[in-house]
Amino acid sequence: MEHINFAFDFNRTSLHMPKIGWSDFIEVLIIAFLVYHILVWARNTRLWSLLKGVVVILVFILLCALFNMSTILWIVERVLGIAVTAIIVILQPELRKALEELGRKNFLSNVLALGDTKTTGRFSDKTLNEITRACVEMAKVRTGALIVIEQSHPLTEYERTGIDVDAIVTSQLLINIFEHNTPLHDGAVIVRGDRITSATCYLPLSDNMGIGKELGTRHRAGIGVSEATDAMVIIVSEETGKISVAYEGELERALDSDRLRERLRVIQNKHEEEAPIKYFARKAKVKK
Repeated sequence: MEHINFAFDFNRTSLHMPKIGWSDFIEVLIIAFLVYHILVWARNTRLWSLLKGVVVILVFILLCALFNMSTILWIVERVLGIAVTAIIVILQPELRKALEELGRKNFLSNVLALGDTKTTGRFSDKTLNEITRACVEMAKVRTGALIVIEQSHPLTEYERTGIDVDAIVTSQLLINIFEHNTPLHDGAVIVRGDRITSATCYLPLSDNMGIGKELGTRHRAGIGVSEATDAMVIIVSEETGKISVAYEGELERALDSDRLRERLRVIQNKHEEEAPIKYFARKAKVKK
């Protein structure tokens, strides 16, 4: 009789088990995707070290619970809300960067752009050649330069820190702007399309501890704005005369004219027949 009752209870319980459908599989995949990307993002930020510290604290709390240390557990309950707020404050720069990165991924415009085969490019070949020529000439005489080329992310907040120029990009103008002891030589130049919008702009400095000590403020500023936006930054070193490119928080150094022109074509965003090179052959990490 007991065996029959057990079988009946088991069957009744099994009838109430939720059914697994396609939506559940999709939900699991979405959660796994989000968790994976959060962990990848955390691996390259201060959150990774913070998570290791949180694990140590959780182990300590678990031990306190096992040994019934009521006073410590009472303190933990009172401090928990403050700790969450403190973590958000500590990670404010990383969280802001993550949200900005998410906002720059305009999925709808990318889908609509798939059918558009008549893209004229973000800037003309003439502008590309003028920027390359100016950087090579300035490198020969070791004239420091910092050129920020805007893409999808607006650079208005950085333009406001400089002086309006609004002129067509030419190598002569760029060389004259960065010439020593001229009013506009200090700071960065911002290029939008085929025009120089402003000069003497101030840029945010990168807090990347992997940047070599031999690199100065100009390189750190170039990397900083490439971390905060999708802009490509060209840096000409005043000390060594070498040309570097900062893009997506990474720095590639000692470029010649051909390699610089290739990097510019990556963001020119022209049709494949006009610009066959679509991405970096390699992405050089910041050298220590």
